[in-house]
Amino acid sequence: MANHLPENVAVVDSPDEQRYEILADGELAGFAEYRPRPGRLVFTHTETLPGFEGHGLASRLIRDALDDVRRRGLKATPVCPFVRRFIEDHPEYADLVAEQ
Repeated sequence: MANHLPENVAVVDSPDEQRYEILADGELAGFAEYRPRPGRLVFTHTETLPGFEGHGLASRLIRDALDDVRRRGLKATPVCPFVRRFIEDHPEYADLVAEQ
């Protein structure tokens, strides 16, 4: 487990797992689960794994996930409190919100 700021960070969509994953130096550091719905993704849970907290990885994960949602022409329903708060704090993503 990492206890330093990872040098290589990547966010990938893992549709089989129905989640976006953030990899830090090649190791799973966290994920944002979603349920696909017509025209949108419902974000249900975000988790940073032990040893990776406190480096801003969850925010990077959600930013990259929402950027992907936008690129794909979808909307996002933020059921997860972390995703909802992220969007409130970053109004440039407010146009992506589709309520249930």
